[in-house]
Amino acid sequence: MATRARVRAPELTGKGGWLNTGEKQYTLADLRGRIVVVDFWTFCCINCLHVLDELRELEEKHRDTLVIIGVHSPKFVHEAEHQAVVDAVERYQVHHPVLDDPELATWKQYAVRAWPTLVVIDPEGYIVAQHAGEGHAHAIEKLVEELEAEHAAKGTLRRGDGPYVAPEPVATDLRFPGKALVLPSGNFLVSDSTRNQLVELEPDGESVVRRISGSGSGGGEFNEPQGLALLPDGRVAVADTVNHTIRAYDPETGAVETLAGTGKQWWQGSPTSGPALDVSLSSPWDVAWWGGKLWIAMAGVHQLWTYDPAAGTVQVGAGTTNEGLVDGPAAEAWFAQPSGLAATGDRLWIADSETSAVRWIDHDLVVHTAVGTGLFDFGHRDGAAGQALLQHPLGVTALPDGSVAISDTYNHALRRFDPASGEVTTLATDLREPSGAVLAGDDIVVVESARHRLTRLRLPEEAVRVEAVAHRTRRAATDVAPGRLRLDVVFQAPAGQKLDTRYGPSTRLLVSSTPPGLLRGGEGTGTDLSRELEIDPSVAEGVLHVSAMAASCDDDPENEYPACHMHQQDWGVPVRVSAEGTTRLGLVLAGMDQG
Repeated sequence: MATRARVRAPELTGKGGWLNTGEKQYTLADLRGRIVVVDFWTFCCINCLHVLDELRELEEKHRDTLVIIGVHSPKFVHEAEHQAVVDAVERYQVHHPVLDDPELATWKQYAVRAWPTLVVIDPEGYIVAQHAGEGHAHAIEKLVEELEAEHAAKGTLRRGDGPYVAPEPVATDLRFPGKALVLPSGNFLVSDSTRNQLVELEPDGESVVRRISGSGSGGGEFNEPQGLALLPDGRVAVADTVNHTIRAYDPETGAVETLAGTGKQWWQGSPTSGPALDVSLSSPWDVAWWGGKLWIAMAGVHQLWTYDPAAGTVQVGAGTTNEGLVDGPAAEAWFAQPSGLAATGDRLWIADSETSAVRWIDHDLVVHTAVGTGLFDFGHRDGAAGQALLQHPLGVTALPDGSVAISDTYNHALRRFDPASGEVTTLATDLREPSGAVLAGDDIVVVESARHRLTRLRLPEEAVRVEAVAHRTRRAATDVAPGRLRLDVVFQAPAGQKLDTRYGPSTRLLVSSTPPGLLRGGEGTGTDLSRELEIDPSVAEGVLHVSAMAASCDDDPENEYPACHMHQQDWGVPVRVSAEGTTRLGLVLAGMDQG
C-alpha cells in the first residue's frame, strides 16, 4: 500500500454549533477510530448540492465506519444566520452532522479555497486526502475501503452507529416550496421541493386539492422539483431538479411524462444538443416558454438551454459553462447559477443567483445585465440600477407595466426593476427566503419558501424605501506579489486510476480575472495544470477565476472499457496585490499540495 502524507487534522470549531446530533457538541477526539469526510459547503452553491447527492450512497454503504461531517461555511451574509443553516439542512435532506461555522474559523484552519471541498481524515486523526469540486465520490470510496482494511489490521478502526440524530419532523402543508404558477382553472400549482411533489391549491393559496408525486410515470417520482411553466398544449413543464430532467404534468389527466434528460447529471464532454431524452441535463432550476421554445435555467452548469417540442430536441441556448457575469452574444456570455426565468414579448428575464444579478436576453440572442456586478458584491440597495444591490435572487416575475418583480431571496424581500426609469425599488420586506412569485389578478403571490407558504401581496403604487446595505464576500483575500505568480492546480489521480489520455490531453485549465487588467499575462485556456501568471502591480485587488478539469480512468490493462471519471472545479480567488505577497498559488483539485 502506498505511503500517504500525514497531516494532523485541525479541530472542528464553529460558533453556530452542531446540527443533527441531538444537541451534542463534538470534537475530533470523539470521532477517533472512525473515517471522517469533512464536507465544506454552503447552501447557495449548486456544486455543493451536487456533492451532497454524490455522497449519499457512500454514506449509506459505509455507515458503520464512515462519518460525514458537513462544515457550513457561508458565502452570503444570510448564510451566516443560524436559522438559515437549520432550514437548509432540512431543505436539502442532509442526513449527517453539520457544524455551523458562520465566521469561517474551521475553513481558515483547513486553508480551504473553494466550495465544495472534501477532506478525508483517517481513524487516527490525520488528513490523508483533499478534493475540491464535484466527481470525487468514486475516488473517496476507494480510499475509504483502503483505510478500512488498513486500520482494521492495525486495530485502530472503530465500528458502530455514527453521531447522526434525525430532527423531529414538522407538519405543514408545504415544506420549502420552490416555484408556483396559476393554472387555467385559477388554482395554484406549487413545487413542494423538499417533499418531492407538486401540490395543487385552491385560489385561496392554502386549501390542498391534490398532491402529485410523479410516480407511475416513466421517469419515476419527482426529486426536489423547482420551476414550472405552462406549455401551449395545456400541460405544465416541471424542472425536476435533482432528477436532472424536464417533466410534463397534465392537470386534466394527472399523467406525468419525461420530456428531456437521461436522469443522469451532465458532465463536461457530454453532448450539448440532440434528441431530448438522450442528452443529460444538470440541475434545471426554472423553465419558461419564450420564442416558441421552452427555455431552461440550467443552474448546474451556468447556462440556459432550450427544449423544442416540435423537434423533440434540446440544445445550449446561452452560456459557456464558465461561472461569472459577462454580457454579449449568447454563445459567449457567462452566467452564475441561473435560477429564475420570466418571459415577456421581447425579453427573457433571468435571476442569476450567484452574481446577485438580474439579466435578460433579447430576440437577437444577446445577453444584457440590468442589476448586478459580479460574484462577490451583494447587499440591499435601491436606486439607479448601476449601483443597486441584490442578495442571491432566485426568482423574477414579469409585471404588467413592463417592469419585473425580483424574489430577492437572501434579503427576504420583493424588489422591482423598471427598465423605463432604470431604477430598483423595494416592494415588500419581511418575507422569508422568497424563491418565486406569480401574478394573480391585481395581486402578486410570493412563494415564501422558508415559511412554507404562499403569501399574497397587493402590488403597491409606491415602493418602500429601505436603508442601503452593501456587502462583499466574507472570505479573506490572498496576498499575491506583483509580477510573476506561479499557479499550480494539484491533481493526483486516485489510487487504481491514471490520467485518461486516449483521446488527447486529459486536463484543461481556464484562467481569467476581474478586473481583466489584473492579469498582464497568463489568461486563457490550456491543457497544463500549472501556469505562470503576470500580476499587474498597478491593480490593488481583484479576483482570479480558475476553472480546472481532469479525467481519470481505472488503470486495468486487462479491461478494454475501463470506468472513467471527470473531476472539475471553478475557483474565484479574491486577491490583494502586495510586495510581501506569495509568488505561488496552489489550488487542490485532488490530492495533497506539497508545494
